[in-house]
Amino acid sequence: MRTANSQPGFLGFVHRRRRGAELFLLILALAVGIGGYAAVGIGVDGSVPTNIVGYGGWLVVLIVACHVAVRITAPYADPVLLPVVAALNGLGLAVIRRLDLAEIESVKGTERVPHVFANDQLVWMTIGVALFIGTLVVLRDHRVLQRYTYTTGLAAIVLLILPMLPIIGNEVNGARIWIDLGPVGMQPGEIAKVLLVIALAGYLVVHRDALALAGRRFLFIDLPRGRDLGPILGMWLIGMGILVFQRDLGSSLLFFGLFLTMLYVATERGGWLFVGGVLFVVGAIGAYLVTPHVQGRVDSWLDPFGAWDTGSQQVGLSMFGMAWGGLLGQGFGNGRPELIPYAESDFIVGAIGEELGLTGVMAVVLMYGLIVERGLRAALVCRDGFGKLVACGLAVIFAIQVFVVIGGVTDLIPLTGLTTPFLSYGGSSLVANWVIIALVLRISDQARRPIPDLSFEEPSEVETTQIVKAVRP
Repeated sequence: MRTANSQPGFLGFVHRRRRGAELFLLILALAVGIGGYAAVGIGVDGSVPTNIVGYGGWLVVLIVACHVAVRITAPYADPVLLPVVAALNGLGLAVIRRLDLAEIESVKGTERVPHVFANDQLVWMTIGVALFIGTLVVLRDHRVLQRYTYTTGLAAIVLLILPMLPIIGNEVNGARIWIDLGPVGMQPGEIAKVLLVIALAGYLVVHRDALALAGRRFLFIDLPRGRDLGPILGMWLIGMGILVFQRDLGSSLLFFGLFLTMLYVATERGGWLFVGGVLFVVGAIGAYLVTPHVQGRVDSWLDPFGAWDTGSQQVGLSMFGMAWGGLLGQGFGNGRPELIPYAESDFIVGAIGEELGLTGVMAVVLMYGLIVERGLRAALVCRDGFGKLVACGLAVIFAIQVFVVIGGVTDLIPLTGLTTPFLSYGGSSLVANWVIIALVLRISDQARRPIPDLSFEEPSEVETTQIVKAVRP
């Protein structure tokens, strides 16, 4: 049945462009970002910030530029993704500004210069938006990326190795995941995760038939053949290498979980989940036994308040703050989120829980759920196998990362150190996530775009007679 929001297409109906709906949702998203910034000023200083016009105007320029780029280059793309991302990014800027004001207040009367993170984050957002627009303009067909399967895979491995180099590699908070490029530092792993999705999708779409073949049966599960275990063992070794040499528990879990999920989606074989689960348990136990960094994270998880004297106070302080925030929160300016170490990056969800309450945290989780759902929807309606796997992999990145981050902050699982997408302070993460959204929108546009009508009218009887005479010897 044809509805008001559909039109004829291949095997049924496809959605209309819905750019007007996207614009309306973007207005609401801007209200969240600019309104949150104003609420921070009122809550902390008792007045609207003096730079609200300049800040709000620049935020409007960035978001409108994204909308125009989508309207021109991807008119059939999903209308919900961009507004949700804009709302998250705007809320993150407001919360970081709140923490900046607390830092400025704490250094009054001293010679210490406060570090203002919100200004840097707005600059990184500008770079991310520029790359978002550039990706949509340059990449008009996502299937082109399949040609560079092994190139992107090699580039991802090189990026993961860079932090281990003696000159440019840099260790921060016990994890060696940074590189220094002059005055700018970056996490190459954030870019590697995008390249890894493209490489895995290109590899699996070609070899999934062989990987889907069943081997021996064990406990009602068809295990994969022994000769096909090479890719998963290789990815497991890469994950263990990241964990042992870079001491980065979050990235190790993210990359292995991403590969395992894409492998299962490509082959539809539960045996791979069994093998991957066994490898995960073996790797986790081995890492705990030989890596002091992992031991400290697990001990802090098991007893977050017992580890107080050893310096692992982040989880405990975050739980105190969220408990104080309650259901509706203390309101901007009425809490003490600055007491949580790294509240602007690793523990920004704890700051939101303290001042916006459980309601604010649930709203944030719901928005991340929408991003994952729209990414999986794009994978479902995509017409080619490569696009399906890329969209699924990019959606899984958000799902795993958000679960790991929020699970660590709430003491559900051990703390890993990943950033919360679009909320946390961090240039590498923010830029990479904007590129991910551009790729998902490109796949969504390709999937929802109507196929050209290839039908033709049957020739008349006179035309048929003429054709027969012309071809008759």
